[in-house]
Amino acid sequence: MKPEIHPEYKEVKIVCACGSAFTTRSTVGKDQVLLEVCSVCHPFYTGKQKIVDTAGRVDRFRQKYGMKGKAQKADDANKEEPSK
Repeated sequence: MKPEIHPEYKEVKIVCACGSAFTTRSTVGKDQVLLEVCSVCHPFYTGKQKIVDTAGRVDRFRQKYGMKGKAQKADDANKEEPSK
């Protein structure tokens, strides 16, 4: 490797808007990096993620594709069982 062409790799403190903080290493020229969202407060990781349904698109998708397979499997299962 060529000397003196690589950025300095040093410890940096990462601080989120929620108050969570941790230390990592980075080539960023600052000693502290501010984040808006981290893994502690992001809805995907906390389990509080909501699906935004714009004009019923999610429901239409579920009706068209999600329920079709389940209903078809249920019909097939009913056909295979003998009537009593």
